[in-house]
Amino acid sequence: MTYAETLDYLFAQLPMFHRVGPAAFRKDLTNTLALCAALGNPQNRFRSIHVGGTNGKGSVSHMLAAVLQEAGYKTGLYTSPHLYDFRERIRINGEMVSEPFVIGFTERVRSLIETIQPSFFEITVAMAFSWFAEQEVDIAVIEVGLGGRIDSTNIITPLLSVITNIGWDHMNLLGDTLEAIAAEKAGIIKKGVPVVIGQWQGASSEVIAGRARELEAPALIAGHRWGVRTVGEAGATRDIEIYDRYADEVATLSLDLTGVYQEENARTAWTALQELRRQGFTISDAAIQGGFSQVKRLTGLMGRWEQLRQEPLLVLDVAHNKDGLEQVRRQLRTLRYYRLHLVFGMVRDKEAETILPLLPSADRYYFTQAHIPRALPVSELQASAASEGLQGDAFEHVDDAIEAALSAAAPDDLVLVCGSIFLVAEVDRARFTKA
Repeated sequence: MTYAETLDYLFAQLPMFHRVGPAAFRKDLTNTLALCAALGNPQNRFRSIHVGGTNGKGSVSHMLAAVLQEAGYKTGLYTSPHLYDFRERIRINGEMVSEPFVIGFTERVRSLIETIQPSFFEITVAMAFSWFAEQEVDIAVIEVGLGGRIDSTNIITPLLSVITNIGWDHMNLLGDTLEAIAAEKAGIIKKGVPVVIGQWQGASSEVIAGRARELEAPALIAGHRWGVRTVGEAGATRDIEIYDRYADEVATLSLDLTGVYQEENARTAWTALQELRRQGFTISDAAIQGGFSQVKRLTGLMGRWEQLRQEPLLVLDVAHNKDGLEQVRRQLRTLRYYRLHLVFGMVRDKEAETILPLLPSADRYYFTQAHIPRALPVSELQASAASEGLQGDAFEHVDDAIEAALSAAAPDDLVLVCGSIFLVAEVDRARFTKA
């Protein structure tokens, strides 16, 4: 098969969560274990860091990978979903997995695929682990896909686990209380393996800490020792200080991820890096500063308060759940703009009547949809929004919605695109990017 034929095969043969939603979610690790066993258990041939949580796990994963690269380690990075190219999911030192490997891997396991019928995510996890083992990475940062306990990535025994936070998302799969969701996220904790808890959130964090105690896993609570504050902002950077609450130690970092919510993510990654130093990794202050300042360049991260142009300011953000949208509202409170134009689309397995009241108050709304089966049709979204008192025009494609917003916007307005990772993935960045 060619590379394009290989992707067509994978997309067509395997249930994909981002296309069909919960029907693609497998409730055990059987298929992943079978795939990796047939491949010689590649997950046991490299060191790893496991990163879970409701929001921020992608940003923290990319931050850790960027710093480890700057420190001279050959660093694997597995994340999901991809925005433009399937190979974004699997990187080493920022470089995407090769097309020949994707083809060869798929052909190697094709008979097993057709026997056990794994999900798309189960295949990509096995593919990533095989690539990292074959390329002999020094360390791999592995982002949890969904939940934790029965996520396909949870067959690794990492050097360190990270749980960024607990919030409301995927309740139909993870539970209808924050404590139940926390229990699923805490499923990545392994016996004796330290775990970083990014944010202390009361009862849900107690669930995580309790699981850590059961497994004799040291729990490192980022906010208990380290404080964080923004000390400067420019268009392309956010300068922060991370300070030790109990000692005279302050680190100043310049982040190329400019969202105000990246303060918390940076502190979580910082805490993880201090633990890696304790474990013997050589990570200089210069590597930390260089990594945090070049996350996008080093790892290819997109979609986190991503500014495509100025006057009017055009921003993409993958916020799609309660906590993510709250982070966006917090970001908006730090900005000066005249009017807000909000381009929004969502998936059908999230309840519109729950999400729509959480949207930032905008002067104009532009409703649209991604072109995947899981997307909520724009006509239904527009009708639901109207019932919530939100009036806006409907557009079949996100690019058309953005064009309409830009045409209506004044130079000091803000155009924000959010609501679904898959909506952001369909934005033609080259069309809208201006220096």
